[in-house]
Amino acid sequence: MATGSRQTSAWPLTLALACLVAYASLYPFSGWRDQGLWPLSFLFAPPPRYWTGFDLAVNLLGYSPLGFLAALAVMRGTTWRWPVTVAGLGAAGLSFLMETVQGYLPSRVSSNLDFALNALGGWLGALLAFYLERWGVLQRWSDFRRRWFVGQSRGALVLLALWPPALLFPVPVPFGLGQVVQRLEEALGQLLSGTPFLDWIPVRDVELQPMLPGAAGVCVALGVLVPVLMACAIVRRPWQRPVLLACVYAVGTLIQTLSSALSFGPEHAWAWLEAPVGMGLGLSLLACAMAMLLPVRGMLALALLALGVQLTLLNHASIDPYFEQTRQIWEQGRFIRFNGLTQWIGWLWPFAALVHLLLCLSATPARTEQSQL
Repeated sequence: MATGSRQTSAWPLTLALACLVAYASLYPFSGWRDQGLWPLSFLFAPPPRYWTGFDLAVNLLGYSPLGFLAALAVMRGTTWRWPVTVAGLGAAGLSFLMETVQGYLPSRVSSNLDFALNALGGWLGALLAFYLERWGVLQRWSDFRRRWFVGQSRGALVLLALWPPALLFPVPVPFGLGQVVQRLEEALGQLLSGTPFLDWIPVRDVELQPMLPGAAGVCVALGVLVPVLMACAIVRRPWQRPVLLACVYAVGTLIQTLSSALSFGPEHAWAWLEAPVGMGLGLSLLACAMAMLLPVRGMLALALLALGVQLTLLNHASIDPYFEQTRQIWEQGRFIRFNGLTQWIGWLWPFAALVHLLLCLSATPARTEQSQL
């Protein structure tokens, strides 16, 4: 199955997913202690007496994408043999490490059932990738990628793949990712509390104020415009840009609706679609239609500007107390395993996109026009 080493998006996605799985497994990273037990005692303990179908599904399916991507990365990006074995052992090894470390966290419980399900999920995902490759399904995806996207579009595709999970955690403004300044200030204040370094933190002359509806609409528009421009900058032909525009709108709407349904119940799935949001979506549609006429470097520059303006607006507004209540719903519900994970993706995604856009624009004009993204 080895096809020779070639560039594939599977490697960075595998690494990113492994880091996110580790984060979800060890969240909230507090209260570390030694229980005086052998770290591997969970392997020989009786199976847990209480479990739910949700727990089984989460542990089985949580590692399946990791095994799938790892096997795909081995098949597409290396000359290694036995991709299913390598990917399955890698997923099982990560699960074993996480279960062992969880023995030192008071809020987590090491479980041999979790380890077995995680390992099984990783192997099943690797087998799925192996047979999809053998049946030619993944080759058709590769052919589709070559027809639609320019060479070296891996960075943009990885960011676009991470955009929907970033939106899943409730955000203060729909499509408004990256509101971190106030949280960083509070975290830094707690960290330095009781030390002379606390006086070094600059104090604002004016407290942050809630975001006005007009500014919220602009943030919505810019939050949709950025991924649309990133997607349009890596397609091969102009007629493909409206298709990517429709896909970004459809995926973004679906994820925001799902997030609202998970937070407030299915009957409130469309509660996020208020007047400022509708205004922002209409404004972004108009801006996207005009931006599609720009050359690649023009779209990248406009995406960089839009991202900078959105981050400025979001981080010059205070955190809505109503949004904090929504966040607590997630943290106290069955999504406690994932709330920290998805929240961190939402915080970091715009800054990763910022670095990506800066690197693209720093390349020579000829290389950027050839979309070495």
